[in-house]
Amino acid sequence: MRVKHKKWAEPLMHDHPEMMVMDPAQLKGEWNKRFEKEQPLQLEVGMGKGQFIIGMAKAHPEINFIGLEVEHTVAAIALKKALPEKLPNLQLVCADGADLTDFFAPHSIDRMYLNFSDPWPKKRHAKRRLTYHTFLSGYQTILKAHGAIELKTDNMGFFEFSLVSMNNFGMQFDGVWLDLHHSDEAKQNVETEYEHKFSELGQPIYKLTAHFN
Repeated sequence: MRVKHKKWAEPLMHDHPEMMVMDPAQLKGEWNKRFEKEQPLQLEVGMGKGQFIIGMAKAHPEINFIGLEVEHTVAAIALKKALPEKLPNLQLVCADGADLTDFFAPHSIDRMYLNFSDPWPKKRHAKRRLTYHTFLSGYQTILKAHGAIELKTDNMGFFEFSLVSMNNFGMQFDGVWLDLHHSDEAKQNVETEYEHKFSELGQPIYKLTAHFN
């Protein structure tokens, strides 16, 4: 997600080191120290403006959440939203999700979320898709045994690619939804900013959950 640069973004992030992590590699193996209580740890890669991860932290105080975003201004917008909520089970990270194994110890994450990731539609960019096998290998390293990945997207091509990639990697599917908002799963769904916009336009939202053996 790219937005116009905001002059206040960098100062805001640096003024709130209690919630915004700028050098996550220093916390590898020690993430629970960032939270009020030691609890299951869940991670969203590409949190955008933070609507989903903030909503999840509010809905599930029994879980610790980390939202990661590479774009500095977007991460700052998420931080601005999160600060008034004063959620002891939420931490934000501004860093590149390609380096997850540098940030998190093996088998330390209970669940991962990939919401409306860049689909990189051109074939020559397939290796950049967050469900390409090299990314899946990294996720497998940091997730606990049978740790799950939840994916949501409005892009059918990316969804089909992800199904095939995960299947070829040997993952097991726990659920596949071709129209999330018109399914029983919608009752417990927490929306992202993109999701709300697309669903309002009548665009079906695709979702899958899968785990490593």
